[in-house]
Amino acid sequence: MNFFEHQAQARRTSTRLVLLFGVAVLGIVLAVDLAVLIFAGAHPGLLSLATLGTIGVIALGSLYRISSLRGGGESVALQMGGTAVPEDTQDLNLRRLRNVVEEIAIASGVPVPKLYVLEHEAAINAFAAGYSPSDAVVAVTRGALDRLNRDELQGVIAHEFSHILNGDMRLNIRLIGVLFGILMLAIIGRKILEGGRGGGRSSKGVGAVLVAALVAMLVGYVGLFFGRMIKASVSRSRERLADASAVQFTRQTSGLAGALKKIGGLHEGAKLNDRADAEEVSHMLFGDGVGFSGWFATHPPLLERIRALEPSFRADQLEGLTRRWAIEPPQGLDEDRAMGLAGPAQAPPLPRSDSQHALTPPMVAAQVAHPGADDYRRADSIVASLPDALRALATQRDAVVPLLLALLLDEDARIAARQHYEIAARLGPELADAARDLRARSLVGLHPMLRLPLASLAFPVLRLRPRPQLDAFMDAVQAAVNADGRVSLFEYCLARLLTVQVTESLDPSRHARFGRRKPQAVAAELATLLAVVAQSGHADATLAQRAYLAGLQRILPQEHRPYAPPVDGVLALDRVWEALDALDPLAKQSLVEAVTAAISHDNRVAVAEAELLRTICAALHCPLPPMLAKA
Repeated sequence: MNFFEHQAQARRTSTRLVLLFGVAVLGIVLAVDLAVLIFAGAHPGLLSLATLGTIGVIALGSLYRISSLRGGGESVALQMGGTAVPEDTQDLNLRRLRNVVEEIAIASGVPVPKLYVLEHEAAINAFAAGYSPSDAVVAVTRGALDRLNRDELQGVIAHEFSHILNGDMRLNIRLIGVLFGILMLAIIGRKILEGGRGGGRSSKGVGAVLVAALVAMLVGYVGLFFGRMIKASVSRSRERLADASAVQFTRQTSGLAGALKKIGGLHEGAKLNDRADAEEVSHMLFGDGVGFSGWFATHPPLLERIRALEPSFRADQLEGLTRRWAIEPPQGLDEDRAMGLAGPAQAPPLPRSDSQHALTPPMVAAQVAHPGADDYRRADSIVASLPDALRALATQRDAVVPLLLALLLDEDARIAARQHYEIAARLGPELADAARDLRARSLVGLHPMLRLPLASLAFPVLRLRPRPQLDAFMDAVQAAVNADGRVSLFEYCLARLLTVQVTESLDPSRHARFGRRKPQAVAAELATLLAVVAQSGHADATLAQRAYLAGLQRILPQEHRPYAPPVDGVLALDRVWEALDALDPLAKQSLVEAVTAAISHDNRVAVAEAELLRTICAALHCPLPPMLAKA
């Protein structure tokens, strides 16, 4: 199952979730109505009032919880007691975690997520939360940091990245909100029962309170039953897919299997201390954090997950590990040192900046959100090739804005002076001077393939700034890009990526949607996109027209739209993103193949064209690795 098929499945799961929610609400309403019939008799008005009241309580509870999660992944991490990992941390365990996450993020072509640690949890567990990659958070327990070696930690993080990439996160966070409404009556019943225990002025009053509490609690258990069933039905299959994706990402099974063995063999396992919070997010966790089994299990059995990775593994082997680790628990960093895994393996060199190579549309579509071993090696190349000074600047709050603006400054002194003026007018002369000096000191000669990954590393720090500062920054970015009246492909790509990431991080829940539109409904926008792509990569008008038609044939084979490149060039793309992002997942696959067909029509893809392809995919929420595989 590729990324687009997984997205389509996630959309179907969302529809199924709505249906299951409706069944749960119906079951709760019937339980309330039955209680009214038993205790008050058949009074139509009272039954109607009970039905409407129950639906209202559930709806208000769900809306309240969904609203409380508008902040995205960070709100979930903070609720679980997470502590943010500093970007410049020197703690060896935290540094190792950040290195692993950065490698996977670069290999996947997504912004580096914000990192949290659940310091008071000795169990081995983790989760990813958020509405989109731009507001994603990855949280791991202290037990995972202490007990897992680098390969095992990479397997766990790769598992969580599959949830980020495949759209599982947005479904998970919505599920929290929906299920809270179902559980509202149980919460109300418990509060009533607690109030009744305080006594009252008359035995009659106390009796009424206790009866009401008992009824509410019984009905609440109906909601609890349905809630656990919904989580189990939605979660188990996606956990199996996430395990498979983690293996596909890392191209090895030993890391993920080792993490699962340690969950089964260590006393702490995967169970979290705070059962109430753990149950609410149980469907999001890497391992079973609560201890459910049977119908209510949110994860496949642990031994089943291990055997899917190592078919010959036996239960008695797990018992042997349990006995051994009871005497000497494993220490992740010590295992790394023993196996020589303290850091990433030797990475291959970056290709020349003027290198060109052929691509095929199915190959690029298959790479979307599915980085493999080669992509990790390329990510290692990028990380290793970035100067330490630049990587340090990307982690510093005061340096990240001038760093990103410096990437946009033109080599032409006259244009750079105009950009400096525009930046100074919006952010002040000191910041404009810092960007200019940084450009001259550190960015001259930087490999073109390092520019967008460097921006990706800087983004987690950028989004820590208040909204007014981010608005001013984006205004300065647009002014710098348009300072000379023309926009290069790289300028447009960087500005667009920053716009997508900043916009979605400021209001994450607004952008959490699965598209449903078909290509025929957005034919004009598709024609504009393909015309810009063809024009950008082919100087000859005849070749550009052929490239355009090759792309159009991929996604709209019945359409006859003439090649008409827009007069404003690449800026015309600003008018197409909203419509194209609303395409259904399988239509997006056809679109990625169509764009690839247009770009690679001359059998060569230059770095600038590859950056444009990656930017198009990012704007459509179809992340590509930083370097495309050769055909």
